[in-house]
Parts: sequence; structure tokens; C-alpha cells
Amino acid sequence: MSAAVAASGGGRKITVVDDNPCLGGQIWRAELGKTKSADAAKLIAEIENGSIEIVNSGQVFDASTDRSIAAETPRGRVEFGYQKLILATGARELFLPFPGWTLPNVLGAGGLQALVKSGLNIEGKRVVVAGTGPLLLAVADYLKAKGAVVAAIVEQAPSAKINRFARGLRRSPAKLLQAAVLRARLIGVPYLTDSWITGARHRSSRVGKGELPNTADTSNSLSITLLKRGRPQTIECDYLACGFHLVPNTELAQLLGCELNDGFVAVDEFQQTSKPDIFCAGEPTGIGGVEASLIEGTIAGHSAAGRERRARELFSKRERTNRFAHTLNRTFALREELKTLADDTTIVCRCEDVQYGKLKDFDNWRTAKLQTRSGMGPCQGRVCGAAVEFLFGWKPESVRPPIFPVKLENL
Repeated sequence: MSAAVAASGGGRKITVVDDNPCLGGQIWRAELGKTKSADAAKLIAEIENGSIEIVNSGQVFDASTDRSIAAETPRGRVEFGYQKLILATGARELFLPFPGWTLPNVLGAGGLQALVKSGLNIEGKRVVVAGTGPLLLAVADYLKAKGAVVAAIVEQAPSAKINRFARGLRRSPAKLLQAAVLRARLIGVPYLTDSWITGARHRSSRVGKGELPNTADTSNSLSITLLKRGRPQTIECDYLACGFHLVPNTELAQLLGCELNDGFVAVDEFQQTSKPDIFCAGEPTGIGGVEASLIEGTIAGHSAAGRERRARELFSKRERTNRFAHTLNRTFALREELKTLADDTTIVCRCEDVQYGKLKDFDNWRTAKLQTRSGMGPCQGRVCGAAVEFLFGWKPESVRPPIFPVKLENL
């Protein structure tokens, strides 16, 4: 949205192709038109008052020809020709397999938040939020505001790192205030550092002697085991929301021939990729959060419109957000112990039901795929690919169209 607004004007035709049914991405999508965010409200007003064409529920799955991309939309296949292309494909959650992670009511942290935004009633439900990073606090705060009972926030990062990070927030008064307000709203919620989930199972209903289990009981309540500073602990809950950082969505950029650097889309100071006239902004260029994404989107929009001077005015602001993002990522770096959570029977590839024990004997992603079909299901390795990269160091070797499942008629 910020890229589109920055690029607009001067008689240019601007089109936003968004794979969500409404604008707003993961952060604002359920609040469009009634958001409490000043940034969101400003962008929404500028888009509504401008001459920007919006195509919702449009999922780009192929770069069909030079300077043309193909998308599946409610109207069927649509090809969009472009002179300049700005990619803002965001990120997805990183899931690490552990025994029980595929059970009902075990969800991604952002995934549960998205379900609640879409109408899931969470009121009165006990929720454990686990994984790493500030997203856990934001999700816990949102769920609590919707009536959930947050039983615990389980953070794998060491307390010493987190305290050092918190002290560093004094150099950013706005972020310090934001963190203080968030923590105040979560008073009473246990925040367990140096802790991580080791397993989950469904609690079995108590059945009296001579009684049959109630097969009509559809409760999916959970018993969660975790290590809290090296000591095992059990927590009972209704939902487990678990997420370990974010994975950049770089598939479209790769399909277009853009170079990657350490897993992220490589861009220059104007957010231009290695391909002429293709720009990229937000999480695909580096996990930095909504503030960094807004700035990078604005720079990309001005650059694509030929307004390099306007773009340069934001360079110092972008540098500040990048420094904060680097500090954040160092603080919440994943610990080695998380590589040992899965046992041989733990499913790693959920689409093809491939277990950890069947993968550990291979030495690269391609061989494992050929022998087990891991990464070849509907998600095309978006879940297990990032997991095996962390577990085994395997790198994805290629991206092929369609990068999302599409109807045969649209191929």
C-alpha cells in the first residue's frame, strides 16, 4: 500500500494485486476501515482517494512472459503487464516440528490471531503462546483482548539477551513506550524465558470403570510439555499458538530471476533488485517489521516513479529501522537445542506425512524429495522447507511455476 501511494500521481497507472480478500496484509487486513492505527488509516484514505486500481484475491503464480505476471483471481486467469514491478510478498511463520505439533488446536501464533480476526471465538479459552520474538507478546495481547485466558508466553531466548535488548530500547523512546504499554496489558501472564515446547498431546477424557468413552466429545484440549530453564513442566490449555520467527516469501522474486543474498532478495539503496525495473520491499529483503516495511515500500514507490530525490530523503530513517531489526534478530536467534525436539516418528512434511526418521539419513533436499516426496505436496515445501533448512542446513534448489496451487483452467 505504501509503495502504491508513493508511486501514484503524474498520470501513472497503478495496480495493487493482493492475494487477500481485503487490503491490509497480515497486520491490518481485518481492521480495514475501522483500524486504530494512524498509519493504516492514512494509507487507506490515500488509496481510496487516489486513482489506484485494487485487485483483491489475486494470487500471482507465474511470470508468464517478459514484463508480465499471471494471477488467479475471482475472474479467472488475469495477466498483468508492467513497466515497473514492486514486490511486497511479505513473510510466513517458521514452524519447527516437535511431537504433537500437527494435532488439532496446535496452530501458528500468527495463524491463531488470523483465525480470531476472521471470527473464531476465543473467549474463555486457555491459550499458550510459544516460540520466540516480540510477535508472541503482540499475539498474546490481541488474544487476551478478545477474551482468551493466556496461560503462559513461552520464549526460547535467554533472559539475559532479552534484558539487554530491553535496556537498548531507551535509545528509542517510542518503542520503549510501546513495549511498556504492551507489557502492562499482559500483567499477570507468566513470561517464561529460556523455555520451549517439547511436546503436545490431547488430554484424554476421564472414563469411569465400566463406562465407555463419550465419542460425541469433540474437545481438543491439550496437555503441553515444556522445558523451563532445563526443568520439565506441564501446562493444560485449549490452544497452543507456536511460531519461531518468520520466513521471507521470495518465490516470486526467484521466479522473476532476482538474486538472493543469504535467503533474502538482494536490493540496492533504491530497493531495486538485480533485475531492471523490478523492486522489492518489506520482509522479503530482511525481516524488519511493519515500520521498516512502510519505509521500504515508500522508497520503492518513489524510485519506481523516478523520484530518486524523494527516496533519498528516507534513507536515514530506513537505516535506523534496519539497525533495530538486526538487534531484534540477534536477540531472538534460535538456539541449537530446538534441533533436537523431533523424534523419529515426528512428521516434518505434513502434506506427504514424511517423518523425521525418514529424512535424517539424506544429505540434501533434492535427494530427500526424490525418495520421500517431502516438499512436493500442496504447500510446495513452504512449511517443511524452512524447517529442514534449520534442522539439516538444506537449501531449496529451485522454484518452478506455478508457485501456488491453481486451477487447471488457469494453467
